[in-house]
Amino acid sequence: MDARQSYREAAVQGASGVRMVILLYEQVMEDLRRAISAQERGDIEGRTRAINHAVLILGHLQASLDKEAGGSVALNLEHFYQQVRRGLVDAQCNQSVPALEEQISLIMQVYEAWHEVEKSADSPAAKPAPSAPVGSPVAMRETVNWKA
Repeated sequence: MDARQSYREAAVQGASGVRMVILLYEQVMEDLRRAISAQERGDIEGRTRAINHAVLILGHLQASLDKEAGGSVALNLEHFYQQVRRGLVDAQCNQSVPALEEQISLIMQVYEAWHEVEKSADSPAAKPAPSAPVGSPVAMRETVNWKA
C-alpha cells in the first residue's frame, strides 16, 4: 500500500460528513490531474481510467444528495455534478487537456466553498450543528463506508 493510500484511509477514520466530501473532491481533482498527465504521455488507458474514477465519485456525490431536505442547495449541487460529468465526457471524447483543466477549476471553486463550511462548523462561535449542512451530499448514508 502506498503512503497516499494509507494517509487517505487514516483521514477517513472518524471524519465528519463535510470532511468526507472534501476528501472526495480532493480525489476527483487528483484523478483529473492523473488524466492530464496520462494524456500528455499518450496513455489513453490511463487517461480513461482516471476520468472514469472521477465520474464514479461524482456520481456517488450526486446520488447521495438529500434533495428533500436540501432544497435549492441540493438541486444546485446536482446540476453542478451533471455539468462536470458532461464536461468530463467531452474531455474524454475530444482528448482535451484544456477541458480537463476547466473541470478541475470548477471543482476547485466548490471545493473551496466546502472548506469554508468546514471552517465555520469548526469555529468556536459556531453552534453545535448536524454533521453536514442541509442539502449537502452528506446526508450520505453510504459515504463513510464507500470505497472508490
